[in-house]
Amino acid sequence: MLKIVLRMKEVENYIEINRRTWNEKTAVHFDSEFYNVKEFIVGGNSLNSIELDLLGDLSNKKILHLQCHFGQDTISLSRMGANVTGVDLSDKAIEKANELNELCGENVRFICSDVYELEKHLDEQFDIVFTSYGTIGWLPDLNKWAKIIDRFLKPSGRFIFVEFHPVVWMFDDDFTEVKYHYFNVHPIIEIEEGTYADKTANLSEKYCCWNHSLADVFQSILKVGLTIESFQEYDYSPYDCFNKTVKIDDKKYQLEPFENKIPLVYSLSATKV
Repeated sequence: MLKIVLRMKEVENYIEINRRTWNEKTAVHFDSEFYNVKEFIVGGNSLNSIELDLLGDLSNKKILHLQCHFGQDTISLSRMGANVTGVDLSDKAIEKANELNELCGENVRFICSDVYELEKHLDEQFDIVFTSYGTIGWLPDLNKWAKIIDRFLKPSGRFIFVEFHPVVWMFDDDFTEVKYHYFNVHPIIEIEEGTYADKTANLSEKYCCWNHSLADVFQSILKVGLTIESFQEYDYSPYDCFNKTVKIDDKKYQLEPFENKIPLVYSLSATKV
């Protein structure tokens, strides 16, 4: 990735910058081996054991899936018996989500919206709010994020969250040096060549993101009154989405330079009192 000079105008326009980026990524992702849409259509489940263990029995549960991309996980939740609404910033991703939903014969509702603006498009509450893997880095303010989660949870509803560990985002792409702050010191504006789902793809897209410490995550959730029920860290990623990975088991990848010495993913569940 090529680091570029921080420009305040770009930070202010981060939503449009990131929407364009994800619009461009979506077509590549939908056709990639990484997402394997053809196999998914005939009955696959894209969810991993980490989140499945937290989600439990979803029969007749009403679920809000934030930052759902083109909807594989959202449709997987529906296949498990839930009534699901998926939300994503990218209009192209939502178009593909609706297309995939029809191909799979499911009845998922998809909404195109920035997370912070969701109240303009939705006025309901849910048994579960779910979000996972590479989501909060696109949001500048976790306090606003947590308020949205609280707003859409029913009393006694659960928030289920799985995310890449903030330690991972401290390193450069090849994990040779600590390049970024662990804490949310400032926005990170860069140009990415290719994409995690296809590193050779003919893409060159600018994006704006933020690093968030574990303390930021915990404090934002606690401030809105949710009770944290569980927290776990994992020394592997279920996705082969980084450079210099080594496969240690089915759907388990570690970073070759570090092996099991650092966490790659964490999970959290919280309940609304």
